[in-house]
Amino acid sequence: MSRRSLERTLEFIRSVEDAKSPDAVCACLLKIASQFGMQHILAGTIPLPGSSRTQQESNVLLHDWPQEWWDRYFSKGYLFVDPAIRRVTDGGRPFLWSDLDPACRDNPAAARVMHEASEFRLKSGFTIPLVTLDGEVAGFSLAGEKFDLAPEHHGMLQLLGTYALGRTLILEEAPQNPLTRREQDVVHWVAEGKTDWEIGAILHVSEHTADKMMRLVRAKLSASTRAHAVAKAIRLGIIS
Repeated sequence: MSRRSLERTLEFIRSVEDAKSPDAVCACLLKIASQFGMQHILAGTIPLPGSSRTQQESNVLLHDWPQEWWDRYFSKGYLFVDPAIRRVTDGGRPFLWSDLDPACRDNPAAARVMHEASEFRLKSGFTIPLVTLDGEVAGFSLAGEKFDLAPEHHGMLQLLGTYALGRTLILEEAPQNPLTRREQDVVHWVAEGKTDWEIGAILHVSEHTADKMMRLVRAKLSASTRAHAVAKAIRLGIIS
Protein backbone atom coordinates (compact mmCIF):
# COMPACT_ATOMS: atom_id res chain seq x y z
CA MET A 1 0.00 0.00 0.00
CA SER A 2 1.40 3.42 -0.95
CA ARG A 3 1.81 6.14 1.64
CA ARG A 4 -0.97 8.14 0.01
CA SER A 5 -3.32 5.14 0.11
CA LEU A 6 -2.44 4.50 3.75
CA GLU A 7 -3.13 8.12 4.66
CA ARG A 8 -6.51 8.02 2.91
CA THR A 9 -7.42 4.77 4.65
CA LEU A 10 -6.50 6.13 8.08
CA GLU A 11 -8.41 9.32 7.35
CA PHE A 12 -11.47 7.24 6.45
CA ILE A 13 -11.19 5.15 9.63
CA ARG A 14 -10.95 8.25 11.78
CA SER A 15 -13.96 9.84 10.07
CA VAL A 16 -16.05 6.68 10.53
CA GLU A 17 -15.06 6.45 14.20
CA ASP A 18 -16.37 10.00 14.61
CA ALA A 19 -19.63 9.23 12.79
CA LYS A 20 -22.65 9.52 15.06
CA SER A 21 -25.24 7.94 12.77
CA PRO A 22 -25.52 5.44 9.88
CA ASP A 23 -26.14 8.37 7.52
CA ALA A 24 -22.82 9.88 8.58
CA VAL A 25 -21.10 6.54 7.92
CA CYS A 26 -22.68 6.50 4.43
CA ALA A 27 -21.35 9.98 3.75
CA CYS A 28 -17.83 8.94 4.79
CA LEU A 29 -17.87 5.94 2.48
CA LEU A 30 -19.40 7.76 -0.48
CA LYS A 31 -16.70 10.42 -0.22
CA ILE A 32 -14.20 7.76 -1.27
CA ALA A 33 -16.45 5.56 -3.42
CA SER A 34 -17.60 8.53 -5.51
CA GLN A 35 -14.04 8.83 -6.82
CA PHE A 36 -14.71 5.58 -8.72
CA GLY A 37 -18.15 6.72 -9.93
CA MET A 38 -20.09 4.92 -7.19
CA GLN A 39 -23.08 6.95 -6.05
CA HIS A 40 -25.22 4.69 -3.86
CA ILE A 41 -24.87 2.28 -0.93
CA LEU A 42 -27.07 -0.46 0.45
CA ALA A 43 -25.86 -2.77 3.20
CA GLY A 44 -27.49 -5.06 5.70
CA THR A 45 -27.94 -8.57 7.00
CA ILE A 46 -29.88 -11.08 4.90
CA PRO A 47 -33.39 -11.84 6.24
CA LEU A 48 -34.98 -15.27 6.26
CA PRO A 49 -36.93 -16.34 3.15
CA GLY A 50 -40.56 -15.29 3.36
CA SER A 51 -39.87 -12.32 5.65
CA SER A 52 -42.37 -9.47 5.41
CA ARG A 53 -41.45 -6.15 3.81
CA THR A 54 -41.08 -4.52 7.22
CA GLN A 55 -38.77 -7.32 8.37
CA GLN A 56 -36.70 -7.03 5.19
CA GLU A 57 -36.33 -3.27 5.62
CA SER A 58 -35.42 -3.65 9.29
CA ASN A 59 -32.35 -5.67 8.22
CA VAL A 60 -30.98 -2.72 6.24
CA LEU A 61 -28.14 -1.03 8.11
CA LEU A 62 -26.84 1.50 5.58
CA HIS A 63 -29.09 3.03 2.96
CA ASP A 64 -28.46 5.58 0.26
CA TRP A 65 -30.52 3.95 -2.50
CA PRO A 66 -32.86 5.75 -4.94
CA GLN A 67 -36.17 5.94 -3.06
CA GLU A 68 -38.33 4.77 -5.97
CA TRP A 69 -36.13 1.71 -6.46
CA TRP A 70 -36.22 1.01 -2.71
CA ASP A 71 -40.03 1.04 -2.77
CA ARG A 72 -40.27 -1.17 -5.85
CA TYR A 73 -37.59 -3.60 -4.65
CA PHE A 74 -39.17 -4.27 -1.27
CA SER A 75 -42.82 -4.07 -2.34
CA LYS A 76 -42.26 -6.69 -5.05
CA GLY A 77 -40.13 -9.02 -2.92
CA TYR A 78 -37.15 -8.71 -5.26
CA LEU A 79 -34.75 -9.47 -2.41
CA PHE A 80 -35.58 -13.17 -2.70
CA VAL A 81 -34.80 -13.38 -6.43
CA ASP A 82 -31.95 -10.86 -6.53
CA PRO A 83 -28.91 -12.70 -7.96
CA ALA A 84 -26.56 -10.49 -5.91
CA ILE A 85 -28.26 -11.61 -2.69
CA ARG A 86 -28.02 -15.24 -3.76
CA ARG A 87 -24.33 -14.79 -4.48
CA VAL A 88 -23.84 -13.19 -1.04
CA THR A 89 -25.53 -16.09 0.76
CA ASP A 90 -23.24 -18.50 -1.06
CA GLY A 91 -20.27 -16.73 0.57
CA GLY A 92 -17.02 -16.17 -1.23
CA ARG A 93 -15.22 -13.11 -2.49
CA PRO A 94 -16.49 -9.65 -3.48
CA PHE A 95 -17.90 -9.49 -6.99
CA LEU A 96 -18.93 -7.10 -9.71
CA TRP A 97 -22.53 -7.17 -10.85
CA SER A 98 -21.31 -8.01 -14.34
CA ASP A 99 -20.19 -11.35 -12.86
CA LEU A 100 -23.90 -12.14 -12.37
CA ASP A 101 -24.65 -12.22 -16.11
CA PRO A 102 -24.56 -16.06 -16.35
CA ALA A 103 -27.07 -16.39 -13.50
CA CYS A 104 -29.35 -13.83 -15.15
CA ARG A 105 -29.31 -15.69 -18.47
CA ASP A 106 -30.67 -18.77 -16.73
CA ASN A 107 -33.17 -16.98 -14.49
CA PRO A 108 -35.72 -14.49 -15.93
CA ALA A 109 -36.67 -13.21 -12.46
CA ALA A 110 -33.05 -12.43 -11.63
CA ALA A 111 -32.60 -10.75 -15.02
CA ARG A 112 -35.68 -8.59 -14.38
CA VAL A 113 -34.27 -7.34 -11.06
CA MET A 114 -30.97 -6.30 -12.64
CA HIS A 115 -32.69 -4.74 -15.67
CA GLU A 116 -35.06 -2.69 -13.53
CA ALA A 117 -32.21 -1.58 -11.26
CA SER A 118 -30.50 -0.12 -14.32
CA GLU A 119 -33.59 2.08 -14.88
CA PHE A 120 -32.63 3.87 -11.67
CA ARG A 121 -29.01 4.43 -12.76
CA LEU A 122 -27.84 1.36 -10.90
CA LYS A 123 -26.19 -0.28 -13.89
CA SER A 124 -22.84 -1.13 -12.34
CA GLY A 125 -22.28 -2.52 -8.88
CA PHE A 126 -19.76 -4.05 -6.54
CA THR A 127 -20.97 -6.28 -3.70
CA ILE A 128 -19.02 -7.48 -0.68
CA PRO A 129 -20.24 -10.58 1.22
CA LEU A 130 -19.61 -10.31 4.97
CA VAL A 131 -20.36 -12.32 8.10
CA THR A 132 -21.01 -10.68 11.47
CA LEU A 133 -19.56 -11.98 14.75
CA ASP A 134 -23.02 -13.41 15.45
CA GLY A 135 -22.79 -15.48 12.28
CA GLU A 136 -25.31 -13.44 10.30
CA VAL A 137 -24.66 -13.13 6.57
CA ALA A 138 -24.46 -9.54 5.37
CA GLY A 139 -24.10 -7.89 2.00
CA PHE A 140 -22.55 -4.51 1.21
CA SER A 141 -23.25 -3.02 -2.22
CA LEU A 142 -21.87 0.08 -3.91
CA ALA A 143 -23.43 1.05 -7.22
CA GLY A 144 -23.74 3.70 -9.87
CA GLU A 145 -24.54 4.24 -13.51
CA LYS A 146 -20.98 3.51 -14.54
CA PHE A 147 -17.75 3.24 -12.62
CA ASP A 148 -14.13 2.44 -13.19
CA LEU A 149 -12.91 -0.04 -10.58
CA ALA A 150 -9.54 -1.68 -11.09
CA PRO A 151 -8.97 -5.14 -9.51
CA GLU A 152 -6.42 -3.68 -7.09
CA HIS A 153 -9.14 -1.50 -5.58
CA HIS A 154 -11.38 -4.46 -4.64
CA GLY A 155 -9.45 -5.24 -1.47
CA MET A 156 -9.40 -1.60 -0.39
CA LEU A 157 -13.16 -1.27 -0.76
CA GLN A 158 -13.66 -4.55 1.09
CA LEU A 159 -11.64 -3.16 4.00
CA LEU A 160 -13.56 0.12 4.02
CA GLY A 161 -16.93 -1.61 3.67
CA THR A 162 -16.15 -4.00 6.52
CA TYR A 163 -15.08 -1.18 8.79
CA ALA A 164 -18.11 0.95 7.88
CA LEU A 165 -20.53 -1.91 8.55
CA GLY A 166 -18.82 -2.65 11.85
CA ARG A 167 -19.20 0.96 12.97
CA THR A 168 -22.84 0.94 11.90
CA LEU A 169 -23.54 -2.20 13.93
CA ILE A 170 -22.04 -0.50 16.98
CA LEU A 171 -24.25 2.55 16.43
CA GLU A 172 -27.34 0.39 15.94
CA GLU A 173 -26.65 -1.72 19.03
CA ALA A 174 -26.04 1.25 21.31
CA PRO A 175 -29.06 1.88 23.57
CA GLN A 176 -30.92 4.75 22.00
CA ASN A 177 -34.50 5.82 21.94
CA PRO A 178 -34.79 9.45 20.91
CA LEU A 179 -38.60 9.30 20.74
CA THR A 180 -41.02 10.68 23.30
CA ARG A 181 -43.77 8.43 24.62
CA ARG A 182 -46.25 10.14 22.30
CA GLU A 183 -43.98 9.66 19.26
CA GLN A 184 -43.56 5.98 20.14
CA ASP A 185 -47.34 5.67 20.15
CA VAL A 186 -47.52 7.29 16.72
CA VAL A 187 -44.92 5.00 15.12
CA HIS A 188 -46.64 2.01 16.77
CA TRP A 189 -49.95 2.86 15.13
CA VAL A 190 -48.25 3.58 11.78
CA ALA A 191 -46.80 0.07 12.00
CA GLU A 192 -50.34 -1.21 12.56
CA GLY A 193 -51.38 0.40 9.27
CA LYS A 194 -53.39 3.29 10.71
CA THR A 195 -53.82 6.53 8.76
CA ASP A 196 -53.00 9.95 10.21
CA TRP A 197 -56.72 10.56 10.71
CA GLU A 198 -57.13 7.28 12.61
CA ILE A 199 -54.02 7.93 14.71
CA GLY A 200 -55.32 11.40 15.54
CA ALA A 201 -58.63 9.92 16.70
CA ILE A 202 -56.86 7.31 18.85
CA LEU A 203 -54.52 9.84 20.46
CA HIS A 204 -57.13 12.63 20.62
CA VAL A 205 -55.15 15.00 18.44
CA SER A 206 -55.76 16.44 14.98
CA GLU A 207 -54.80 14.66 11.77
CA HIS A 208 -52.29 17.45 11.13
CA THR A 209 -50.67 16.91 14.53
CA ALA A 210 -50.41 13.16 13.93
CA ASP A 211 -48.66 13.82 10.60
CA LYS A 212 -46.34 16.38 12.23
CA MET A 213 -45.35 13.91 14.96
CA MET A 214 -44.58 11.23 12.39
CA ARG A 215 -42.38 13.68 10.51
CA LEU A 216 -40.48 14.28 13.75
CA VAL A 217 -40.13 10.52 14.20
CA ARG A 218 -38.64 10.21 10.72
CA ALA A 219 -36.21 13.07 11.41
CA LYS A 220 -35.09 11.64 14.75
CA LEU A 221 -34.57 8.16 13.30
CA SER A 222 -32.94 9.48 10.08
CA ALA A 223 -35.57 7.59 8.12
CA SER A 224 -36.35 8.38 4.49
CA THR A 225 -39.97 7.13 4.60
CA ARG A 226 -42.64 6.13 7.12
CA ALA A 227 -41.95 2.46 6.38
CA HIS A 228 -38.24 3.04 6.92
CA ALA A 229 -39.02 4.72 10.27
CA VAL A 230 -41.10 1.72 11.34
CA ALA A 231 -38.31 -0.66 10.33
CA LYS A 232 -35.74 1.34 12.33
CA ALA A 233 -38.03 1.53 15.35
CA ILE A 234 -38.39 -2.25 15.29
CA ARG A 235 -34.65 -2.77 14.97
CA LEU A 236 -33.96 -0.40 17.88
CA GLY A 237 -36.55 -2.13 20.05
CA ILE A 238 -38.71 1.01 20.28
CA ILE A 239 -41.70 -0.99 19.07
CA SER A 240 -42.17 -4.72 18.55
